[in-house]
Amino acid sequence: MTIAEQVAVRTYPPFSLHNLIEGTFKPKPGQKICILIELDEPHDAVDFKFLENPDLSVQRNAYQHFYVGLKEGVLDQLQLKGGDLLAYQTTGGSNLDLPDLAVASDGRELSLERDVYTNYDIILCISNYSATAPLTAFAKKYGFRGATLHGLNQTILTTGLAVDYDEVSRLGELLRLGMTRADWVEIDFECLDHNHTLRLDLGQQEAQKSHGLCRGDEPDVANLPAGEIYYVPTGAHGEFPMKYEDGTLGIMTVADGRVQRAKLLTGNPQTIALHNAKLASDPATGIIGELGFGTQVLPVSGKDIQDEKILGTIHIATGRDDHLGGGVTPDKFTDAKNATHDDILFAPHKTPEINVTQARMSRDGKIEVLIESFEPSGYLTGLIA
Repeated sequence: MTIAEQVAVRTYPPFSLHNLIEGTFKPKPGQKICILIELDEPHDAVDFKFLENPDLSVQRNAYQHFYVGLKEGVLDQLQLKGGDLLAYQTTGGSNLDLPDLAVASDGRELSLERDVYTNYDIILCISNYSATAPLTAFAKKYGFRGATLHGLNQTILTTGLAVDYDEVSRLGELLRLGMTRADWVEIDFECLDHNHTLRLDLGQQEAQKSHGLCRGDEPDVANLPAGEIYYVPTGAHGEFPMKYEDGTLGIMTVADGRVQRAKLLTGNPQTIALHNAKLASDPATGIIGELGFGTQVLPVSGKDIQDEKILGTIHIATGRDDHLGGGVTPDKFTDAKNATHDDILFAPHKTPEINVTQARMSRDGKIEVLIESFEPSGYLTGLIA
């Protein structure tokens, strides 16, 4: 069956906050947990004023399904403390460093570094923009565990967060073992009758997996929903098409491991001009920092946080990669506002103008096909059969 056919017949258990926290963290009695959200005005967290704004659906989900869930049973069931809801000012970009001020729902003004990272054992960050990179850095510094759940919506709640993450981890490990220590991956793209190939050098590194488990005493931050195999490329060259937020399509020329320039295919020339200006003024923004493959059978949610975890999709990312084990840290950027980690997802619903005709891997002296037209190859399905 195709991935779409598998999704059509799959059923999911009801979402359970208890099961998610227990399964992800295996928390110990007495540990302290909190929820972070982002707001344009953090003081709107006081007395939950932000609930009056119908546009803040992510924050509303954080309140309804996490804060209320903790306060109305899960804290007691898991013998946890806290359950506080805190807000920081929105960063405006993926994985930008977080401001230090946090405002609690009871009106307290707190320092994330002095009052939160040091005083909570588990931190759940439910935001519009991903905070995985900065929270991972702070987790290593202060010793907490956490999870980032940006873009949280109803589809994610009822599917991607309702699965058994022990099973996600088991299947992910089978895929990881079949993809680890690769020499390179080549991706063939077709866009508007043009063909392009991007080659990503991997240097026989150990492939990593995002599997939703963040147990034990080691500081760590899970990205939920989880389910991907990923690498930090050691180099890259070639070309790939990219669809911008305004629908503009461009071709990215890659050399020496980073996007050097963009060329217009169709759409707004100003979009391409602005991108080229950013690449010229801040070259770190073009560094290819991640190659990822989805591992789960999930429905499209409309949010990349889940949709990049769907088996058959592929994504690359530019910019910051220190949270993945890479060396592109915020200080490598000319402007701190550019120190983002930006995923570029290729999937039928997201990029219908772009087809991944084939992705293949060189490993152990063999070439293995991984994906063809957004369907996993026989090699991948055989790993988890």
